[in-house]
Amino acid sequence: MCVTCGCGNTEEVTLSLHEHDDQEKKTGRLYKRAQPQEHVHADGTRHTHTHDDHSHEHEHTHADGTRHSHSHPSDLSVPDTLSVPGRDAHTIQLEAQILGKNQLLAERNRGWLAGRGIFALNLVSSPGAGKTTLLERTLGDLKAEIKIGVVEGDQATSNDAQRIRATGVPAVQINTGTGCHLEADMLERALTLLKPEQNSLLLIENVGNLVCPALFDLGEKAKVVIFSVTEGEDKPLKYPHMFSAASVLILSKMDLLPHVRFDVDLAIKNALTVNPKLKVFQLSSYTGAGMAQWYDWLKSELTVCAESVS
Repeated sequence: MCVTCGCGNTEEVTLSLHEHDDQEKKTGRLYKRAQPQEHVHADGTRHTHTHDDHSHEHEHTHADGTRHSHSHPSDLSVPDTLSVPGRDAHTIQLEAQILGKNQLLAERNRGWLAGRGIFALNLVSSPGAGKTTLLERTLGDLKAEIKIGVVEGDQATSNDAQRIRATGVPAVQINTGTGCHLEADMLERALTLLKPEQNSLLLIENVGNLVCPALFDLGEKAKVVIFSVTEGEDKPLKYPHMFSAASVLILSKMDLLPHVRFDVDLAIKNALTVNPKLKVFQLSSYTGAGMAQWYDWLKSELTVCAESVS
């Protein structure tokens, strides 16, 4: 659940593997988030709760076949009193618990990925900024050189994962229902299904949204924010939290510059004002201009990641 925008926590979240048609049919719906469970007590009373209400043991099978059990905490210690103007303490406490639980799982994912030399990137943007097209071009150009896996996040449909599958690269589709972002527990389950290879590149396409994905760490090495020339130059100033959370900025659809009113220098200046450490790429997934620099960076970072566990 996201207390920032109020998207629900009782909607079904489904995962499906997009590698071969028969496998997709086999996997389908994997789990439901916050599915109510009814318990009958000794005195005959009943109560209903979701799995999020209690700690429980969960066995996790990793890509290498190893298993371990761990509990998902039902609560986290938060301050008794929190004061934020215009927001009640209960709301702030709930937000702290939700983000705290997510962060614990994100750190677990990060350790699992790092231990296997997997370089994971969380691609975020507004809807229509060009994330999937960037993925298609990147996969088509690099799949012969490096091992790649993809996690696709959308509220509904498997359209993007099918586009990825057409490149020959395995992809897991996560449909979030009314959810506006991916969360660490969703990625954990996706990794179990995808089974990314050691020393590989993992590209995670988040739900198109520049607000909530900034708050929810998935365990990735870095966030990559994609910002197209069809958007306003002030986008980084309007959504500073996302640009602050990102390590890389991709200015996309550069081939459209002759047809739009867009000041590239001002856009980059605004982004660097928000986050001076951003690494900036200017490219066109359609023409291929600037893609070589993006590829060089990916391969360099993947090498560093793999060498850290060698």
